[in-house]
Amino acid sequence: FDLKKIWYDVLLHPEVHLVCILTPPPHTRQIAVKALGIGKNVISEQAATLTDACKMVTAARYYPQLMSIMGNSLRFLPAFVQMKRLLGEGYCGNLQVCEARVYGGSLLSQSYGWAWEELMGGGGLHTVGSCIIDLLSHLTGRRAVRVHGMLRTFVCQSGPAGGIRSVTADDYACFQLLMSGGVVCSVTLNFNLPGTDVHEIMLVGSSGRLVARGTELYGQRASMQVEELLLSDGGEAVGPSVRGLNGMVTQLRLSFQAQEDRRSWVRHPVSMAASFEDGLYVQTVVDAIKRSNRTGEWESVEVKIQDVDPNHNHRTLPN
Repeated sequence: FDLKKIWYDVLLHPEVHLVCILTPPPHTRQIAVKALGIGKNVISEQAATLTDACKMVTAARYYPQLMSIMGNSLRFLPAFVQMKRLLGEGYCGNLQVCEARVYGGSLLSQSYGWAWEELMGGGGLHTVGSCIIDLLSHLTGRRAVRVHGMLRTFVCQSGPAGGIRSVTADDYACFQLLMSGGVVCSVTLNFNLPGTDVHEIMLVGSSGRLVARGTELYGQRASMQVEELLLSDGGEAVGPSVRGLNGMVTQLRLSFQAQEDRRSWVRHPVSMAASFEDGLYVQTVVDAIKRSNRTGEWESVEVKIQDVDPNHNHRTLPN
């Protein structure tokens, strides 16, 4: 079947006013730009390349009245909403260090697909790390100025196609971000872990710390002997992304429901969502981490909307 014709027919449907893009990364930019161009509101996942991210930002700037936000649902997870509020209220004092750990099973499909290929947006750094990079910027209100990273591919073949295709996408990533204001972030992603997944974000300051484990939030001030539970998950057995998605959908409904014109929306309910500009920043950081993996050096993060080399995203050198 003609996939392009199918999504184009969906975009042109008069009853479609909001487009959520959950396609393989190589298709993301084309659909997002086309949707904005014909007057549709857009929620998008991360683009495959820096060039694609730049084109999405250009389209969003050209149609400022339309919704153009990234689909990182972690921003809407209640634990992170409260973490950001408490951080702003001084729970931790002066923020010094952020640490993130995300461990889980393989991200690879049994048959060959985009998830196998680094250049197609596959790998833990792009699919999961991009959400963590965006979340850390959102929580702290700061952006990375320099980065250092290491990427590895431990599972080089997978499933019945393993004898034909090799995996180039990373399944392990460890990187550090030096943020504006001197805040240091350390992130470890490991997708070779059997058993229970781990999703933990910790912010440490001069007078306390906040830790989000899964969907629960814990805190400990310097004067306390033990940490306190600040937000429970209510016994719901769902992961952070799904719980955050529930919150995001709720805010989207509030954004549209009070409008007479179904194409119109109000900004306030989704004000915490990441913009396409934020997506460009995240893609710039991801690319800088990949450069650092190749050079072994700290790399600067410079967000540019013009003069992007379309061949910048070279394949990672063999280990």
